[in-house]
Amino acid sequence: MRTQYLAATQEAIAHAAKLIQDGQVVGFPTETVYGLGANALSDSAVRAIFAAKERPADNPLIVHIAEFEEMAPLCEINDRARRLADAFWPGPLTMILPKKAIVPQVVTAGLDSVAVRMPSHPVARALIRQSGLPIAAPSANRSGRPSPTLAQHVLEDMDGRIPLILDGGACDVGVESTVVSLLGEVATVLRPGGITPEMIAAVLGQAMVADSVMRPLKEGEAAPSPGMKHKHYAPRAHMTLYEGKREHVAARICREYDENGGHALILAGTGNLPLYGSRCCYDLGPDAASAAHRLFAALRTADERQVLRVYSEAFPEEGVGLAVMNRMARAAGFDIVRV
Repeated sequence: MRTQYLAATQEAIAHAAKLIQDGQVVGFPTETVYGLGANALSDSAVRAIFAAKERPADNPLIVHIAEFEEMAPLCEINDRARRLADAFWPGPLTMILPKKAIVPQVVTAGLDSVAVRMPSHPVARALIRQSGLPIAAPSANRSGRPSPTLAQHVLEDMDGRIPLILDGGACDVGVESTVVSLLGEVATVLRPGGITPEMIAAVLGQAMVADSVMRPLKEGEAAPSPGMKHKHYAPRAHMTLYEGKREHVAARICREYDENGGHALILAGTGNLPLYGSRCCYDLGPDAASAAHRLFAALRTADERQVLRVYSEAFPEEGVGLAVMNRMARAAGFDIVRV
């Protein structure tokens, strides 16, 4: 298959929408990461997503819509969903609600619930509108690899696997959407993202974070949300996270870096870079929001440089920092050292 790589013009979006209508798979930008989209109501189209990604069938997908009214045919809407939509849609928030029969089981990995979100990226919304269909879309990377925040990242993983990639520039947020379950009495964050648990609690009065956010799934435990597999978002090199006082963390990383002969990449905050001297570092920025935006590009840089190890500073697990640590921990296979 030849993969077209097109700037996201009106003509290219119309072409992509026709491919979606025809049951094909398209790479497209959202404000979080690039998505790999197909008709969410077509069993065969959704299976083509899984094939392109080499994604396990027990990993549910998110259904993307362009208007709130498009939600009603897909799931049972409650008052909490309406309030969250008023506050955060369009934007990087996915809600899990009881599914309706129109949604194929392959989309939800056999679960009785479905994940739905309304992206804010103008290209994503135009694609959904012009196709006239809800679009099921995971991140547009090969399964297990770092998520793509540039169209070029999609091409690296999907060239020859899908017919079209729309280039809409760099993604603003840089990590996947927050996933919140509204199935229980208390809204529960299953995957942290740009919309923090504190922001959700401010709208609903309360919200909790699932304990599975910062631990691997147990043997045989079903994934109620995308992005919950034990090892996810990972570079090819082994990655380790280091928690503790910054001077102690830097000293430990420097020692292990030197023992490894320098065939490594250090991920560090801007203010800590002087602690690593001339060692090879990737600047994650001054705060957690910047780290969220830069993380996946950093992990892909590690692959490009063919390093043997990735050593990373940890972030406080609060606000957007929880989303960063969730992605880092899974990228590292939960290899976390407390210094």
